[in-house]
Amino acid sequence: MAVKITCINKDDGNHYNPHEAITHLKWVNEQTRASGISTLAEMVKFIEEQKGQAYVKNVFGKMAYLVVRTSPYGNKYVRTIYDGIETNNLLSLPEC
Repeated sequence: MAVKITCINKDDGNHYNPHEAITHLKWVNEQTRASGISTLAEMVKFIEEQKGQAYVKNVFGKMAYLVVRTSPYGNKYVRTIYDGIETNNLLSLPEC
């Protein structure tokens, strides 16, 4: 299953890596119209264990897929990758 991320929520903490501040991600399955809000931990599990895909679309319809990364402190977080380059598409999304 693949889901499109439409907005994010961040905590108010001061983070070395702003991607680590993401706490929740709102998503929609563009095929079934199912939608929901997942915690960061749930999205990591969806990608890593359930082999799901999540992506962000730009205004031209190009998709940047989420990948799971681990910070130097051992915290898992997600960010996007487009054409082999890690990008900050998630941080450009509005707050939910």
